[in-house]
Amino acid sequence: MKINPSFFPLKIFLFGILCLQFQMGFSQEKKNSPLYKIIISRDSLLFDIGFNNCDIFVSESLCSDQLEFYHDKNGLSNKTDFVKTMKSGLCASPSTYQSRRELIDESTKIYPLYKNGVLYAALQNGIHYFYENKTNKGEPFLKENEKLVGKARFSHLWVLENNVWKLKRILSYDHQPTNSIEEKSALFDNQQETEKWLKENNIPTLGIGIITDGKLKQIKVFGELKKGISAPYNTIWNVASLTKPVTAIVTLKLISQGKWDLDEPLYKYWTDPDIAKDPYLKLLTTRFVLSHQTGFPNWRSNNESKKLDFKFKPGTQYQYSGEGFEYLRKALEKKFHKTLDQLASELVFKPLEMNDSQLIWNEKIDLSRYATNYDNKGNEYEPTKNKTANAADDLLTTIEDYGNFLCSIMNSKGLSPKVFEEMISHQVTTKKDKYFGLGFEIYDLGNQDYVLSHGGADKGVQTIVFMLPKTKQGLIIFTNVDDGYKVYEKTVQHYLGEIGNRIISIETK
Repeated sequence: MKINPSFFPLKIFLFGILCLQFQMGFSQEKKNSPLYKIIISRDSLLFDIGFNNCDIFVSESLCSDQLEFYHDKNGLSNKTDFVKTMKSGLCASPSTYQSRRELIDESTKIYPLYKNGVLYAALQNGIHYFYENKTNKGEPFLKENEKLVGKARFSHLWVLENNVWKLKRILSYDHQPTNSIEEKSALFDNQQETEKWLKENNIPTLGIGIITDGKLKQIKVFGELKKGISAPYNTIWNVASLTKPVTAIVTLKLISQGKWDLDEPLYKYWTDPDIAKDPYLKLLTTRFVLSHQTGFPNWRSNNESKKLDFKFKPGTQYQYSGEGFEYLRKALEKKFHKTLDQLASELVFKPLEMNDSQLIWNEKIDLSRYATNYDNKGNEYEPTKNKTANAADDLLTTIEDYGNFLCSIMNSKGLSPKVFEEMISHQVTTKKDKYFGLGFEIYDLGNQDYVLSHGGADKGVQTIVFMLPKTKQGLIIFTNVDDGYKVYEKTVQHYLGEIGNRIISIETK
């Protein structure tokens, strides 16, 4: 029997879901929760087994008899129509186009729905791609031969019927043109297309690291180190201010070990002669350094006098400062009678086997893997060759090394629970929905979700990283040119999906 759309109007359905979510506070499920896992398992059965492999029995068994399927192109259909479409269309013949649906993992959100405190349903939202493959009878379904044909958003209402999860409502909407999806997909999944895009934007080299489940799962490096020399996966990069998170973690590990105090005045270990008589001197602490509230300029060389000074009272406002990190370095070195590169080696590089990472320029550097730095006209910069460690700048590292470093942070290795909570707390506001914690910027996504981030910019360097500690995801983007930031938006959108769009929205407010 055909369902009358007026029986269950779409507006009422959406409004009901909205009201329930407000009552429950939009309590999005964590990825490791039992509910999240069971809904994802039902999704996998429905599509990976039912849809992708044409197992109509599985698909039919997962759907409620009261299934309603709302499609923004094809209107409303019921369970009978849904099964009939699979039988007569998608799975009609083994020699026709076979379809494959691919869920975009990072887009998935699942919300529990309660009535009188009892769980009775769950709302699943997400984005998925659809592919087609012309496969002849008896031939295997080869993924590399398939063609991307569509992208859409969806909302699935799963309900408990006799203690079994059944799909009761499907909303399929926001279908996008194939060409735009293929272009986006090809950018990072097709070496040739990505290299072409980089040349169009005058980006010599691009390095990408993808973190999933708290582990670095993929490294992609595109472009050339020099003319005719392809960049290897273990390219060595100068990552500019991505040095600061290393200094921050060195310090936070010392605090976790009880060897350093977050709020102890730094003058007890180091006093810069330029500010020795300034009363603000005694207010300087590690907390204010790591959250950029020292009152210092970024660099004293920016001052006409070339001397260090306070622009405001420490702890009263935000101002990004490399000088603050250098001040902390000198205090740490005085206290522990070790250089920063020694401390970093002991506490970070060696434990994490970051064998290609160092804070000083020496003969250990494999110059055949070094990413030469360029201005936006293609002219080379001379590399910065620090003979002593700079706490704020010029770390040399690889995607693999820095990826493992970020994973250790998300997994809180060497950090006490108290120190980790301090690190991710909002120490100072930098703009709407954006804060500085200890060593990292924080994007507030709402619903107690957040992203940790830091960037680096210098002559011939544009780098940025993102960490999602709750879902154990992360993204690393390294470039070796003045305006390498031009690739950030598409890269973030491609790998972080809706979260990436939210980050971009915060940045562009």
